[in-house]
Amino acid sequence: MEEKFDIFQWANEIDEIKNNVSVELFLFNKNYTPYKVRYTDNLTANVKEMFMNAAIKYIIEEADKGLECRDYELSDGEDKVVYRTQLEKVGRAETLIHLIENEYKDIDYFTDNEYEFKKVKGIIAKFSYPGGDSGTKTFYIAKGIAASSAIKGAQSWELNGESFEPFSAEVAIKMPADNQVAIIDGTVVIFNQPKFEALFQYDYKAQVIAEEKAKELEEKYKLSFSEGLTLNALLQDKKPLLKKVQAFDIEKEMSQQDVIEYADKMELELMTDDDGSIIIMDDKDLTMFVNLVNEDYYVSPVNGKRYEIKSKKLLEDAEGEPPRGQ
Repeated sequence: MEEKFDIFQWANEIDEIKNNVSVELFLFNKNYTPYKVRYTDNLTANVKEMFMNAAIKYIIEEADKGLECRDYELSDGEDKVVYRTQLEKVGRAETLIHLIENEYKDIDYFTDNEYEFKKVKGIIAKFSYPGGDSGTKTFYIAKGIAASSAIKGAQSWELNGESFEPFSAEVAIKMPADNQVAIIDGTVVIFNQPKFEALFQYDYKAQVIAEEKAKELEEKYKLSFSEGLTLNALLQDKKPLLKKVQAFDIEKEMSQQDVIEYADKMELELMTDDDGSIIIMDDKDLTMFVNLVNEDYYVSPVNGKRYEIKSKKLLEDAEGEPPRGQ
């Protein structure tokens, strides 16, 4: 049986060596692209305090008051609980860490003139410390940043004593003080469940549903995806599409050949490969495929124009007519 990560042991270990821990900061945008951030030496203590010390202090102090660590997948928003899950389950967080660890030399330094702070989604601190025979060890602590937390220098003044002066920086950022997410040895530790889910766009229940429906669809239909894409991941990213798929009775939906013929009739560019698999290059292709299965395309008998039906409401049978299908 796999041993689960012990957040309490980790906090006590880091507390003992916290003066030997170095830290590097990265901003990341809504596409989870990281950017290096320089900071002055006199800010180091503050960075450690806001990210690392606050987290380990909370864990150590609250452990004596009944704090528990439970699996996120079994969570229900309880008080006095931090949650844990595997990094590999949280795709966007895993991608972010992979880029920092493996593409470091290609990561640019952030400047507002070039990348615009309004596109920033969060900040992540990478902490490193000597790990004995295993070399350097690392852990990460991430926080979400709202665009509204930034103050533009060109539009702001600063109050110095009794006088207003021009704001001296391009952008000032108010850092969130709360503990949100830590990533340690392949484990995601969640201090604040709603902020974690918003930061990494992660919804476990939606993921489970997406996995189930993806399996059902791939058992019925032959689909071919671009390299790196999966039906499960695409469905998780398209909540309205997932909701539509949830309503499918897969066994009763039209066959693969019917879907292809329906696409031809509607003059839609549904691509297939040599063995008849339906090709899905991106989320637009997937949307077309799902809409076809759901019979969301229609040719008007009045004007001959094609329409995509956004919502459907089944009409009652006209009075005196036999029920449809009889």
